[in-house]
Amino acid sequence: MVILCIGITACDSNRVFDEYQSVPNQWHKDSIVEFYVTPPDSLKPYDLFVNLRNTSDYKYSNLFLIVEMNFPNGKTVTDTLEYEMTKPNGEFLGTGFSDVKENKLWYKEGVVFQEAGDYLVKIQHAMRENGQIKGVESLEGITDIGFRIETPQNIN
Repeated sequence: MVILCIGITACDSNRVFDEYQSVPNQWHKDSIVEFYVTPPDSLKPYDLFVNLRNTSDYKYSNLFLIVEMNFPNGKTVTDTLEYEMTKPNGEFLGTGFSDVKENKLWYKEGVVFQEAGDYLVKIQHAMRENGQIKGVESLEGITDIGFRIETPQNIN
């Protein structure tokens, strides 16, 4: 058992922060998932990811997210992001052998957290049906939302 744990940790040595929050039943459009992050180094660059777990109940080929990062000094950066969730044939992207697929989605690359203190990352969905102005109220098929910070693999 100890050997297995050491092996898993060694395989993920570039992980700095990795946390998930579960979504009960459906992800409501007003439900904002929050992550508080205290970066370990203010000089090194990091890669940032949004992680998602979805089931076959997810009925769209893409996903729109609004990701907001609040800096310790009060500055806020907001991004609207689109991710592909399926191949053209409808097969879900991501990893996993069961009904649940895990997706590691790029958010930002080479970020240096220059300010000391806690950062707050907020994630919410911004899905709409084609041709509709009103957003999708409750998004089915998303089970967990995560945020991950890694040390870039190409850093020596």
